[in-house]
Amino acid sequence: MMRDFHEMERHEWRVLAALRPVDGTTGMALRGPLDISGARARIVRNRSGLYVIHEWSRLAAHASAFDAPPALPAPGSERLELVLRDPVGRYLPRLASIDLPRDPAAPGAASLFVAMDVPLYPSASAGLGTNWTAVRASITDNADGAALGGALLRIVAGGEVLARGMSDWRGEALVPVVGVPVTTWSEDEGAVVVTSIAATVEVYFDPALGTRTPIVDVRAGRQPAGMPLLDPADVEDRRAALPTTQQNLSLAARGALNLNLGLDLP
Repeated sequence: MMRDFHEMERHEWRVLAALRPVDGTTGMALRGPLDISGARARIVRNRSGLYVIHEWSRLAAHASAFDAPPALPAPGSERLELVLRDPVGRYLPRLASIDLPRDPAAPGAASLFVAMDVPLYPSASAGLGTNWTAVRASITDNADGAALGGALLRIVAGGEVLARGMSDWRGEALVPVVGVPVTTWSEDEGAVVVTSIAATVEVYFDPALGTRTPIVDVRAGRQPAGMPLLDPADVEDRRAALPTTQQNLSLAARGALNLNLGLDLP
C-alpha cells in the first residue's frame, strides 16, 4: 500500500570547513565556548566542539551545491580571516586564516573532512598543570621601556620548539613548558642524571602589528585603544625579518622563571 508523505520542513547545510581550537600548551581540544567570527561568514559550534563554517559570502554558490562543489573558485584560492576570543580570558585572542574552498578529495590535513587545528596561547593569569615549567616574561622596548604586546615567544631545546606563547598589551607573557622530566640522563660523563635541561627563549616582534604601551600607562592600568590581535603563525613564518632577542634558560620540572626581555626596534 502506497502512502503519501508531505514535506513540512527541510534543513540542508553545506559545510565549507571546520575548526578545532586547541590548547597551545597541551594540544588538547578546548571544550569551553569561544567567540569565533569571520567577515560575512556564518560559523556554528557543533556538539563535538568543532566550529563549522557553513556559509561565506565569497563562496555563495557553494551554499546550494550538494551533488558537487562548483568548479570555481579553485580549492584553496580564497582566504578567510578569523578572529578567536576566549570570553573567560584564559587564552589570548588571536587571528587565524583558512584557505577555502577545501578539497574533499585532498589527502590528510588539507581535506574538507579534516578540521583545522588552531592553537590558543594562555594569558598571563592562566593556570598551570602538574610538573609544568612556567616561563614568565616581560617584553619591552629597550629604547624607552614601553611594553610590547603581541610578541611571539618560543622555547627551543635541541633544535625542537618545546612551547610557544604570546605577550598581552602589558608585555606580559606566560609560556608553560610541558614534558620537562623530573630527572633525565646527563650527557656529562661526570653526572648520571640531571634535574634540568638547557633551552633558549626566542622573542619576535612585528612593530607594524604589535602594540607599544608606555610603561606609565601599564602601571596605571590604562589599556591602549587597540589591543594586540595578530596571527602567531604568520609572525613565526616571517620571524627571520623581525626584531628579535633571545636568552639561554635552564628548565626544571615544577620550576618557574621570571624574565625581563628587551628588544631593539627600528
